[in-house]
Amino acid sequence: MDIFAIIGMVLGVGFILTGQAMEGGNIGQLLQITAAFIVLGGTSGAVFLSFPPEVLKDAVGLFKDVLMPPKVDLDALISEIVAFATKARKEGAIALEKEAVNASDPLLRFGLEIVADGTDPTLVRAMLENQLEQLEGKVMGAAKVYEAFGGFSPTLGIIGAVMGLIQVMQNLSDPSKLGEGIAVAFVATIYGLMAANLYMLPCFNRIKNIYGKVFLSKNVIIEGVLAIQAGESPTLISRKLGSFILGASLSKEEKAQ
Repeated sequence: MDIFAIIGMVLGVGFILTGQAMEGGNIGQLLQITAAFIVLGGTSGAVFLSFPPEVLKDAVGLFKDVLMPPKVDLDALISEIVAFATKARKEGAIALEKEAVNASDPLLRFGLEIVADGTDPTLVRAMLENQLEQLEGKVMGAAKVYEAFGGFSPTLGIIGAVMGLIQVMQNLSDPSKLGEGIAVAFVATIYGLMAANLYMLPCFNRIKNIYGKVFLSKNVIIEGVLAIQAGESPTLISRKLGSFILGASLSKEEKAQ
């Protein structure tokens, strides 16, 4: 569980409610079921219309990664690839066929298997990059659901506000109904803006950041597998893949000093 994600989800709303309390307000003033139906229900309908079911299902699954992001340890991954390179150099690429099952990443496992089969290097790169492109398309397609929700909800908030004002205008002769209409008008706008700017758009940005590291690890795997197939030395492979890590060269120079 990523504690910073939890803190972020609570912090924004917490400060807003605290500020409202400091102004003499209370939480009850923001609890308008009508406004929630208009904004959240209407936005959900727009999102459902915008994306196919499989993308919506993937988007729901991505929310787990917002709270519990996949761990990416490039140092450990590089060490694993170097170990496979050492094995291949000693016993030949065919030895990777049995070793591939122990790979920690599905793309690495797949790459080692096709290298052990003697696949042409150009085809190996094409196949691995195709796998990466499919993963990127699936993840970013699902992430756009959050972006779309964040784009639609402020507009639905405005629609809720207009509907509330219509209610007010139609009941000018009945002061008892004016308060409810005005409350829906303003609260609907708040719901739309809060849903977009405190949750949906931050989730979209967080998913992009999290999977940026995942995609980087996949590129490390692709270059590592191709280097193993080319018969490069484990030391050279380690140095080459280490260049993917920001500050790796600097840390090596500092150790040398």
